[in-house]
Amino acid sequence: MLIIRNEQMKVLEEVALKNFEDRMAVHLGKFFPEQCVALGDDGIREAIRYGIEHAESYGIVDERDVCKYIDLTIVFGRDFDESLGTTWASPILNDEFLTDPTAKVERLFREAMKVTGEF
Repeated sequence: MLIIRNEQMKVLEEVALKNFEDRMAVHLGKFFPEQCVALGDDGIREAIRYGIEHAESYGIVDERDVCKYIDLTIVFGRDFDESLGTTWASPILNDEFLTDPTAKVERLFREAMKVTGEF
């Protein structure tokens, strides 16, 4: 039987997080080059970690969904979920009847498209 100690699990999680950050940095550089230049590499990494943390606070943990959530933070600002300029976001993220995280993200994207005509 294979036994994975807590320390080993933590290392595996850190490696997975670093790999996701690396992929997200490439993704953001491809789709949001101007914002990435303005943020710089350290700023991009910080924005990714911030986005991961905030997405998780809404139960959004699937990589694809987290990626989309981070995209929204790049377009609308890191606190778009609480901003007066994006009042459409908070009701979706806090909708107690919308329990599927993927459905939340998809609904956020639909609303974002109405606002920006993008995505």
